[in-house]
Amino acid sequence: MAQYDALQTGAISGARAAEIDQGLRAHMNKVYGTMSVGMLITFAAAWAISGLAVTTDAGLAAAQLPNGTFLTDMGVALYASPLRWVLMFAPLIFVFGFSAMINKMSAATAQIVFYAFAAVMGISISSIFLVFTGTSIAQTFLVTSIAFAGLSLWGYTTKKDLSGMGTFLIMGVIGLIVAMVVNLFLQSGPLAMAISALGVLIFAGLTAYDTQSIKTEYIQHAVHADSEWLGKSAIMGALRLYLDFINMFMFLLQFLGNRE
Repeated sequence: MAQYDALQTGAISGARAAEIDQGLRAHMNKVYGTMSVGMLITFAAAWAISGLAVTTDAGLAAAQLPNGTFLTDMGVALYASPLRWVLMFAPLIFVFGFSAMINKMSAATAQIVFYAFAAVMGISISSIFLVFTGTSIAQTFLVTSIAFAGLSLWGYTTKKDLSGMGTFLIMGVIGLIVAMVVNLFLQSGPLAMAISALGVLIFAGLTAYDTQSIKTEYIQHAVHADSEWLGKSAIMGALRLYLDFINMFMFLLQFLGNRE
């Protein structure tokens, strides 16, 4: 935090401070821009896949859901076969692999991999269009966008050091994952609601924390003129905020979404 504090208090002054500040704004614009493109890819993929999974012709249907929705062969493969477990955990495996390999990638390759991950995530969450009404999905997306913007702005502008939250929040994420896996077998409604409530709170905190962390890391590397790192850091920053947004959206959808 030393370089961040120095910039905030004016210890780094003159042309150098102005250069870092201008670079920071460009860096954050790239982070948010890359994240936004990823979000568009995710929801386009989710909508397209859900459309291919459903048919209105009962004669062509391979199966029918309890709500009356007819599934195509593709829909059965995605949502009613063992492949659904692969799709469920594929984004998590993708994230770990991407994080481990990004140092060996060029910035251009990392960006392509990020967009590929966004498409995989879209396929993984495509079932929301079968479970929830389109209107409630849109409303939840709007609520999430407003909350995310406010939390990220606060994380960017606050003078408070949020670094102490990191370990606590990551432990919370690990606990959420364990609880979600357990509830796959228990199928407990109250536990699912508790998981969703905690998920919203944890990823709300991570949104502010990650935003400040991205800002701080940029300043630290810009001071040392680490141009190679700066080329890929925007992609990783976009990935972090993308995951915060997607998870907050999915947990909020459990509360705000109207089921079909």
